[in-house]
Amino acid sequence: MTVTSDDLVVVDASAIAAVLFGEPQADAIAARLNGSHLVAPHLLPYEISSVCLKKLTLYPRRRRSILQAFVLYQAMGIELLDVRPLDVVQLARRRAITTYDAAYLWLAKSLPAGLVTLDRKLVRAFAASGRSRRR
Repeated sequence: MTVTSDDLVVVDASAIAAVLFGEPQADAIAARLNGSHLVAPHLLPYEISSVCLKKLTLYPRRRRSILQAFVLYQAMGIELLDVRPLDVVQLARRRAITTYDAAYLWLAKSLPAGLVTLDRKLVRAFAASGRSRRR
């Protein structure tokens, strides 16, 4: 299957967590992701696991629903891709963002692909990189 840049979307943990755990922006993000080929750096599962653990800690009575939502992550079919660590570090330094955020930005820039995130700093870095702004 040929994937065009309009169909190819880098999605970060903030966007996936919003969809999985029913946060206020979930519907808008789900609509943006629908029909797209989703990709992310290999760090995404660890970030989503961290969000799940945080929610379990904050909301122990919602354990069952949180874990059910977490299981849905695997069904999302997000393709995990490698990034170049040195390039990511340099990009993080240039854009004054974390290396985690830079991994998503680097991937979006190198493919090229759209980027879906709720992280405002990452959105600004994406826009500053000369790419159209997508959320």
